[in-house]
Amino acid sequence: QVQLVESGGGLVQAGGSLRLSCAASGRTFSMSRMGWFRQAPGKEREFVASRTWLGVTSDYADSVKGRFTIYRDINKNTMYLQMNSLKPEDTAVYYCAAATARSPSQYDYWGQGTQVTVSS
Repeated sequence: QVQLVESGGGLVQAGGSLRLSCAASGRTFSMSRMGWFRQAPGKEREFVASRTWLGVTSDYADSVKGRFTIYRDINKNTMYLQMNSLKPEDTAVYYCAAATARSPSQYDYWGQGTQVTVSS
């Protein structure tokens, strides 16, 4: 089992920045990829960014490319999402998720979510 705990959400004005953290514990050695997803009120959950846990490959949704950066501190077992130039449409609950080497295309573990609100 892998446990994930997000933090860093909050209220920010448009154009501002936030950094989200996702601390992993448990069987972290089994993780192959971690990702960030978000869900706005009345909308389906959508992919934001992902990164291989041990490698350097990352991927971003078109809507956040150039504004968000995903990176990790392997010594702290923590994945981060640096969000710059925030827009009101970035408002959502943000979730981190982890996939394991056993099922690398499926995110089996999820955090509880952290609220990000961007005011105009």
